[in-house]
Parts: sequence; C-alpha cells; structure tokens
Amino acid sequence: MTAPTPDPLIDRMHGFGATIFGEMSALATRTGAINLGQGFPDTDGPDAVLQAARNAIGAGRNQYPPGRGIPELRAAISDHQRRFYDLTIDADTQVLVTVGATEAIAAAVLALCEPGDEVITFEPYYDSYAATIALAGAVRRTSALRFPDFAIDEESLRAAFSARTRLVLLNTPHNPTGKVFTEAELRLIAELAREHDAIVVTDEVYEHLAFDDGRHVPMATLPGMFERTLTISSGGKTFATTGWKVGWLSGPAELVTACATVKQFVTYAGGGPFQVGIATGLGLPDDVFASLTRKMQDGRDILTRGLRDAGLTVSDPQGTYFAIADVAPLGATDAVDFCWQLPELCGVVGVPVSVFCDDKDAARTLVRFAFCKRPEVLTEAAGRLARLGSAA
Repeated sequence: MTAPTPDPLIDRMHGFGATIFGEMSALATRTGAINLGQGFPDTDGPDAVLQAARNAIGAGRNQYPPGRGIPELRAAISDHQRRFYDLTIDADTQVLVTVGATEAIAAAVLALCEPGDEVITFEPYYDSYAATIALAGAVRRTSALRFPDFAIDEESLRAAFSARTRLVLLNTPHNPTGKVFTEAELRLIAELAREHDAIVVTDEVYEHLAFDDGRHVPMATLPGMFERTLTISSGGKTFATTGWKVGWLSGPAELVTACATVKQFVTYAGGGPFQVGIATGLGLPDDVFASLTRKMQDGRDILTRGLRDAGLTVSDPQGTYFAIADVAPLGATDAVDFCWQLPELCGVVGVPVSVFCDDKDAARTLVRFAFCKRPEVLTEAAGRLARLGSAA
C-alpha cells in the first residue's frame, strides 16, 4: 500500500492558497454577477498604444527582447520621470523592465532581503507583498491604516522599525484603500528609513490615477531619498492594458542591477511587442493622461454614490481603481462570507478587505469594490447594491 504523498509545498508558503482575485473572478463568471472584485478595466486603453503593439507584432518584434527591456521603453520611462517628476534617470543603468509590477516587487524583495530581514508594509496590503516576503524568508512587519480615512498611525509605524529592518514596501496611491499618501506622511516614512538605513521600495502603479486635483508625490523626489528608493510602476493600470504585464522599476544603478540579477532567472524578459505599445503610451500628451484620470474619477463617483444609497459607510478614494465600504449596515458580520453570498443576494462581486490584513478584526466587515468599469456597468451594479440596502 502506497503511503500518502506529503504536501510538497515549502512551509513558509503554507497559508497562501489561490489568490482572492482569481476566486472572486471565477465566482462572477460562474454566477453571471457583475465583477467589481478583480481590478481590471472592461474597456481598452488609448488606440495609439494598442496600434503600436499591433505594428510591432507585424514588424516581427516577436522574439526575446533585451533582458533589461527594449531601448525605446527604457528611454520612455526615463523621459516620463523627468517630465512628470523632474527626476533624472539613466535609461541604460537605472531602469529595468519587468513582467508587470508584481515581478518588479518580487525581484526587489528577493534581491535585497536575506532570511530574517524585516520588511515593513502597510495593511491592508496587496496580497503579493506578503507572499513575496515569505518567499524571501524575510519577516513581515505591518503598520495599520484604519477605515475610513486610512491615515498613518505614527506610533504604530515607529514601532514597526527595528535594527533588522531592511525594506519598507510602500504603495501609493494605495490598493486596496484608494488612499494617496500625503507629503507629510511620506516625509515621516523617509525620516524613519534614513534613521534605520532601510531601502524604500515604492509601488506607484496608480501614479496617474490621483483624483480631485490631488497630487501623487514619488518617494524618490524627497530630499535624500533617491539614493535609497526603488520606484515601481506599470503601463497596465494607466493604459488599461493589465493583461500585457509590462512593468518596470527605476532607481540607483546598484539597486537596479541587484534586481536585474534576480529577474533574469525568473522570466529573463517578456512582452516584446507590448513594450513598444507602452513606450508609445508614456509619450502621449498631457491631456490624454488627464482624460484617463477623469474617466476613472467619474467611475468612482458613480460607484460611491450607489454604495452610499445602499446605506453603507464608504471611504473617499483619492486614487486607484477601488473604494472600500463597510457592509455591516446590510447585516453582515463577516465580509468573507458576505462576498461569497453577494452574487446570489444582488448579482455583484466584491473582495473582502480582511484577506489583505494581519489584523482581521479591524477589517471584518469591509469590502473592496472596483470602479474601473464602464459607466453603465457601474450604474447597474450601484442600483443592485442600493436595492439590496433597501431590503436590509
């Protein structure tokens, strides 16, 4: 009789099952519900971006691109940083193109952390942060952002730092909360990073989706921070091409080279024709970026009105694709159970925020909804949620 096969998964990855995004999207497909769970747009980005990729495919640019990214995209990233933030980035030594921002995050953490090093991040956190820290054998330390304003708790943040702090993994504008960190908050993080000689890895994939005339401030622009900051972004969120998986990181040459050393053994390179498309996108006029922001802000307004009409307390998203609502007024006591039932209750899918938290109780009844959808889809979803609220 053959003995049962033991679980081959390494111990530090236990607890990381199927991602909540995949589960909720599968639930939406299975039930026919409106998918406000996974953050992907339901329309394509600018035609100039799409056409540039088509042209690249037609021109035969379908083999491996250079490991650090095609020259025109690296140059476009350098130009973008100068144009929007007055940062001077060398395209050859200070830029690395990755297979989405998720790979950039993984390459940075794996390249820079030894087992036992500590990585500080804010919770709720994007789920890949915890998994990547575990893969590196590092230790996750968190500082909580509390609903509904999600302001930094300075005492909590200071307590998260120690002599073993290696990285601060920061996301602004922030998924899942929709928060845009203020310059004062960023200066506090910078002060503590310098004090503890920590590197800041800043995930800025929603950099062009700050609303209400708000301003995204890159950590690398603060005094003394370029030298200890790796900046990550992606064309997927800005140009509604999430399936292309074209991301990048930039920063001091020695940090970028460390990440490139790891990245080459993960994917080496990817998305050659799509890199051409994103390079085109980064060079589009300012009014194109502004129109993309306005469109997303309009979606936010439709959804948050609908959530409030349903009787829910809703955060005021300052950016990203997402809004968080407290579903306790609908009788929910656990958002995980509620989200699994929501398609049957009203034909909408959301994501429970507690899956992004170490402190589950702090987010027990919070749900993240995505507003990166067409206005008519958001209007229908908002109406369904409002009717659910009326019936509660």
